[in-house]
Amino acid sequence: MTESHAAPSQRQRLKAIIGGSTGNLVEWYDWYAYSAFTLYFAPHFFPSEDRTAQLLSAAGIFAVGFLMRPIGAWLMGVYADRHGRKSGLTLSVALMCAGSLLIGVTPGYETIGVAAPILLVLARLMQGLSIGGEYGASATYLSEMAGRNRRGFFSSFQYVTLIAGQLVAICVLLILQASLTVEQLDSWGWRIPFFIGGALAIIVFWLRRGLSETQSFANAKAEGAPKSGFVELITRHPRETMTVMMLTAGGTIAFYAYSIYMQKFLVNTSGLTREAASQINAVTLFLFMLLQPFAGAVSDRIGRKPLMISFGVLGVICTYPIFSTLAQTTDPMVAGLLVMAGLLIVTGYTSINAVVKAELFPAHIRALGVALPYALANTLFGGTAEFVALWFKQAGMEEAFYIYVSIMIAISLAVYVCMRDTAKHSQILED
Repeated sequence: MTESHAAPSQRQRLKAIIGGSTGNLVEWYDWYAYSAFTLYFAPHFFPSEDRTAQLLSAAGIFAVGFLMRPIGAWLMGVYADRHGRKSGLTLSVALMCAGSLLIGVTPGYETIGVAAPILLVLARLMQGLSIGGEYGASATYLSEMAGRNRRGFFSSFQYVTLIAGQLVAICVLLILQASLTVEQLDSWGWRIPFFIGGALAIIVFWLRRGLSETQSFANAKAEGAPKSGFVELITRHPRETMTVMMLTAGGTIAFYAYSIYMQKFLVNTSGLTREAASQINAVTLFLFMLLQPFAGAVSDRIGRKPLMISFGVLGVICTYPIFSTLAQTTDPMVAGLLVMAGLLIVTGYTSINAVVKAELFPAHIRALGVALPYALANTLFGGTAEFVALWFKQAGMEEAFYIYVSIMIAISLAVYVCMRDTAKHSQILED
């Protein structure tokens, strides 16, 4: 193999991983701010006397944003494979900035009529395009910058910052709830987080321009590897592509069920206040974030497969009991413990999913291979999780959602059992 660059030092690895992770945090903050503030801005874009109907409309647009994720994954995955991981990361954050600012400045339905939800859809499409490319570029970048023996640990920061982005969005919500009246937050306060996100994205744009490129990309370019592209992916790597889709399906729907949808579930089903639901979401997500590096380090010692299988088995067994019990509890402490139990189970997937996908593909097509099948599965299952849950609730069949999540985890479990352990058969050849 042609060595175009010397292996980076530990200090260089840490600098690159911190730099890449900071940008990833801002990207996911912008993405999750929409969900965190849905309860406040939904009436401005979807006037209705039925709260569930308003949330259903907003969740539908949340799902629409996911429709752009495969397109973003395809376009920017190819871009990152051909022009570098750093270039892909810089482009994705620029798009996210534009989408967040558009949400922040869009007038409500009473002011501009149907144009309001149309502009909201446009903003989410831009953010979906951005986040579709962000996942593949950041997961690939972090996995390639990590050393062979600590790849699980360092790549776990992809989800640390993903969760941190969601957590920051919740913390901004808590601060605004404490500093503004309900009327102010309902009227104009919900716009603040989108302006914050846009400003942070501008800063990250400049930070990412100073990142180092990975040795894997440099070596692939020096060796004259085949160009990344959709045809190359599906003809040369069909098994790996399908593996990423199926191992993602159960993990992504479980993650969105216990994080994104949970805030609304606690208010709309359990009957807790919006403030209590936000506090539970913030505390459990913080603890969940701290678990990721620990689980990633464990995978470096025992392999990736045992962790994924543990998630699959416990997810199938425990999802229905956790949700059905949550639906009946009005005690915030009990609710928090139940949510934490679910997130602990999901850690078996979230902590290592980035590195597992990256280890399946050679360098010349790695960003696309990680991004596109993941985005497809995320669009089909993660992006629709909240919409499906609310639809079942409105139809009077809320328990069907718990069963649906359990079935999808079972499907992914079958893949975990059958696939090889990527820690022992990694396609990332550089140390």
